[in-house]
Amino acid sequence: MSQKNLDPKNDLLKEIEFYLVTDSGLSNKGTLSDVKEAVEAGCKIVQYREKDKSTKEMICEASEIKRICGDRAIFLVNDRIDVALAVDADGVHIGQDDMPIETARKLLGTDKIIGLSVYNIDEAIEAEKSGADYIGLGPIFDTATKKDAGDGIGPGKIREVKKAIKIPVVAIGGINKENCESVIQNGADSLVAISAVVCSDDVKRETKIFIDIIRGIKKE
Repeated sequence: MSQKNLDPKNDLLKEIEFYLVTDSGLSNKGTLSDVKEAVEAGCKIVQYREKDKSTKEMICEASEIKRICGDRAIFLVNDRIDVALAVDADGVHIGQDDMPIETARKLLGTDKIIGLSVYNIDEAIEAEKSGADYIGLGPIFDTATKKDAGDGIGPGKIREVKKAIKIPVVAIGGINKENCESVIQNGADSLVAISAVVCSDDVKRETKIFIDIIRGIKKE
């Protein structure tokens, strides 16, 4: 069993800094290229999010992403627990309308990571009680990446949520280089910036910029 799957998962997740979520529809160079460049830049967690491919295609691509991540990055699959099980991913990220955490945990086992998307404090508290290893809080700012995301809740909400729970908080939604400092300053353990990275012609460079910004603020 690799070190990244061992408890305490909470401590591992607090070290992730920049969190890559793939998006084949937005990607300028392709999902596998994005993952490779991000991991080379020092990205410590990758979530494979794919809505348009067949299960067979997803399993093949997920297998390759797992190989790229190796021991350098935690590898999670969005929504598709069957795909995560098929490739022995490090865990999954699920939404409020997906499979209940308790059921996902029974299927995946205790050593896998489960993240849950939340929109407010009540959902964050419930996520922790249900056994989530971390939450994805957002959208922090208005975003066009996910059409059903809702209005941005603002970076100030991160601080409120951090005070209410102990598990790590990953901020997502409309985050870019211009506003990411406020996200970390308000207590996010890490952040997701999808279009700001995968739409770039140099994912490695953009990922490194975010990592440097996050590290700089955390050292203050």
